[in-house]
Amino acid sequence: MLHAKIVDSKKEKILTLDAENFIKDSKFGASIYFLGTVRNINDNKTVTGITYDSHDEMVIKSFEEIYNEADQKLDIRDKAVFIEHAKGHLKLGEISIIIAVACKHRDQAYVLSRYIIEEIKKKSPIWKKEHYENEESEWLKGNPVLNEKV
Repeated sequence: MLHAKIVDSKKEKILTLDAENFIKDSKFGASIYFLGTVRNINDNKTVTGITYDSHDEMVIKSFEEIYNEADQKLDIRDKAVFIEHAKGHLKLGEISIIIAVACKHRDQAYVLSRYIIEEIKKKSPIWKKEHYENEESEWLKGNPVLNEKV
């Protein structure tokens, strides 16, 4: 069971309650919520906000592929996964990504959550532009696509 979405920050916000409602099921004994938020310092620069851009269709496809790869690489078939990533400008402290997973056991939930965020960082076409206190901004260098085995 997968929910995958790009959230336009001009129209709506990422809500943890949506994730909670999606993954809630009595057949699962463990739930993990990962929230990525905009922090105020990066590489010794004072950050005032971040703008995210993405190729939405390709991002959703990458989320689906990552979900399906977890079946093969992690052997976690009985799971619920909720992934939303923001697009647009975010202020300090706002949620840029939520990954909520539910599995039968806690070790599966921890492994799956970590796997998903690391794979998103490597594979999903999402770009990040940081804005700084001196009114400068820069697009950050991404992670190269690697063929790794878990």
